[in-house]
Parts: sequence; C-alpha cells; structure tokens
Amino acid sequence: MEYLDFELPIKELEDQLDKCTIIGQESDVDVSNTCKQIEKKLEETKKKIYKNLTAWQRVQLSRHPNRPYTMDHVRALMGDTFLELFGDRGFKDDKAMIGGLGKIGGQSFMVVGQQKGYNTKTRQYRNFGMANPEGYRKALRLMKMAEKFGIPVITLVDTPGAYPGLEAEERGQGEAIARNIFEMVRLKTPIITIVIGEGASGGALGIGVGDKVFMLENTWYSVISPESCSSILWRSWEYKEQAAEALKLTAQDMKKQKLIDDIIPEPLGGAHYDRETTFRNVEEYILKAYNELKDLSTNELLAKRMDKYLNMGEFKE
Repeated sequence: MEYLDFELPIKELEDQLDKCTIIGQESDVDVSNTCKQIEKKLEETKKKIYKNLTAWQRVQLSRHPNRPYTMDHVRALMGDTFLELFGDRGFKDDKAMIGGLGKIGGQSFMVVGQQKGYNTKTRQYRNFGMANPEGYRKALRLMKMAEKFGIPVITLVDTPGAYPGLEAEERGQGEAIARNIFEMVRLKTPIITIVIGEGASGGALGIGVGDKVFMLENTWYSVISPESCSSILWRSWEYKEQAAEALKLTAQDMKKQKLIDDIIPEPLGGAHYDRETTFRNVEEYILKAYNELKDLSTNELLAKRMDKYLNMGEFKE
C-alpha cells in the first residue's frame, strides 16, 4: 500500500501493529493487549483523518495509484459479459477511452469511460487517461449504437483533462467534445454518469452529460485542476491547496450546488482500501438509477434531462 503525506500517522501505527504481531508469533511473550491497543488507536486515527479531509486531500485520494480505474469497475461489475468495442470509424482507436457492451444484474448496458495506466508503460499506452478527439468520437459512436438498440448508457469519468497536444487540436478536440455534449443531451436512451476519480474540465464533460450523475465520495469535478488554477492566479503551483478549496470541486460541494444527483459512499480510507465494497456500492447506485429511468417515455426522459441542465446555475438574491 502506498501512503499519501497526510496518511503517514496511519502508516506508523500499521507498522507498529505488524511488529507487534510478529513479536507475538515469534516469541512466548503475550502481546495481545498491546496489539489491541494499537488496533484501537489505528481505528481512531483513521476516523479522525478521513472524516476531516480537505478539498486538496480528496484530490490526492482521487489520484491514488491503487485506486480502481474504469476497467477495474467494468471487470468487477460486468465480468465475462463485457465485450470491448474499438475505433471511431474515422481515424483510429484511442486507448485512453474504452467502451463496450456488458451486463449488470442481467440488464445490458453500453459502458464508456476514460482509462488510466497502472505503471509507466501502461500510462503511456493509455496516454494518462487523456483522450484525443477520436476517443470522444468513439464514445459517441458507441452511445449512438446504444440508442439504436435501446440499451442504457453508463459513463465512467476519470481524466485529468482532454489531451491538449497540437495534433489533438488539429483533429478538432473542441468540436469533438462539443458534439458529444450536444448529442448526449438529446440521446434517446437513459444515461448514468459516475465520476470515479478525476473529473477535469471539458475532458470530463465530453462523456459527463447524464440523466443521473453520481460522484464517488473522494473524487472531484471542476472546470480546472487545482494546480492549473494556482499557476494561473499565483504563477505558482504552491497555492494548489487554496485553489482546491476555492474551486468547490469535491463531491460534497457539487451535491450542495445541485450539480450532481448523489454521492456514492466509499470505504473508510478510500475506494482502494476495500475495492469489493466500492464496486457493490457503485452497482447498487447504477441499478437504482436505471430502475427510476427505465419506465420513462422517450419524451419524458429528454424533457427531464433538458430541465436538469437548464436549471443549473440559477441564482436568486
């Protein structure tokens, strides 16, 4: 397990607990009471740290290298039923954007999401989860296919942003994202969107329009990352913690502003501490949302979706 800077007190106690256990196993000394005291202190420390996380600490948790990515969720939720589909039928297949058909609880879904890598090699292969225009066009192709066959769509958002390279701009990055938003607003099938990690800028919005939008507890969703905001306002990344607070980017902030529908709880310590519980929670929210949407007529579905987004940003003095 890798530890973040604010998790170091937990690491120290876990190391002490491991040593205590080893002493008990390798000697005749009874250390059971000592181990219990350490366990109790460890649990109290975890609760104290994770119940009082700052916005920046939640950003750090959303980027934790052990955190489950899109393919982890897909494999856990859909298992062997998942069939990955490739290519945008125009340029090439974007490895940063994955998509395909699968079943959850016996119901077929078209799932689309950004995929990050686990090590240096796979991060380069997946372009660090930053999709090119062909990735967004592939996502739209799959969503239009789902619409054709009456299959609900799930989008899993986890990206530091759309790829900002020259070649991406040459191939129409802005147009591809705008086209996705335009088409998703009027897609004639239910869309369930879940932010499972980072939800940065237009890269997230390109697959972020949904009838139901959820965020995992320790994720963030914003027009800009704290580091980029800090570098623009203060010409330095040193103020990223202040920027994170000011941006109101956490799931709790988003729910308060009525920009998302609900927050999916994570195990104490984050999704990576207990993946199975995280996957069960995500599945529960997906099926609950689908059951609420499945009986709506197409006109009702589109009207509710349009109203949902038209009502965002209203302000009364």
